[in-house]
Amino acid sequence: MRYAIIGSGNIGSAVAGHFARTGLDVAVAASRGPEAVAPLAQRLGAHVLPAEVSDALQADVVVLAVPFDAVRDLVGQVPDWSGRIIVDATNAIDPQTFSAADLGGRASSDLVAEWAAGARVVKAFGHTWARVLAREPGDGRGGRRMLFVSGNHPDANAAVAALIEQFGFEPIDLGRNDTGGLLQQFGGPLTTRSLISQPIGGASPAEMDLV
Repeated sequence: MRYAIIGSGNIGSAVAGHFARTGLDVAVAASRGPEAVAPLAQRLGAHVLPAEVSDALQADVVVLAVPFDAVRDLVGQVPDWSGRIIVDATNAIDPQTFSAADLGGRASSDLVAEWAAGARVVKAFGHTWARVLAREPGDGRGGRRMLFVSGNHPDANAAVAALIEQFGFEPIDLGRNDTGGLLQQFGGPLTTRSLISQPIGGASPAEMDLV
């Protein structure tokens, strides 16, 4: 399985950190070229591989950690994704007001799926603050930080959930984009929420981690 992250900003760097921590190779690409990713690779280690965007787009699982406005042109560089997985970590934001962009009530990941012909799109890694996402997944008391996934292809959701679990987090599958996706996309009720699962015998099944 070949993994890639496109975008080396806060979210992309946080996700790359978990690949490096768990010993999984990941190509990381940025619009300014591999040299822009070199400092991140030096900081995180040999599992982070600077790449050209064109090469990263060919991975089996591609994490999009770029501005939402750049997504359409980016994924359109691939005529047919042939069932490969796109992990949509983007946030559709109105930059003038820093509020949720008006998408006519549609899930942002459904728009990504329209633009990326033949891709299986899974929403993940974008619902919480980057600084929280970058933390160790455990809380030191046996609990694990929860990360949400949603998408219209259950098998793709399961694949991304398995990756999240490999990172040490507790994956929660919210279902389809037009239901669960709306809950976790920017402006939804799960935006910025950071929840910790508790082991049996803990204080509660889940508690809010205030950040």
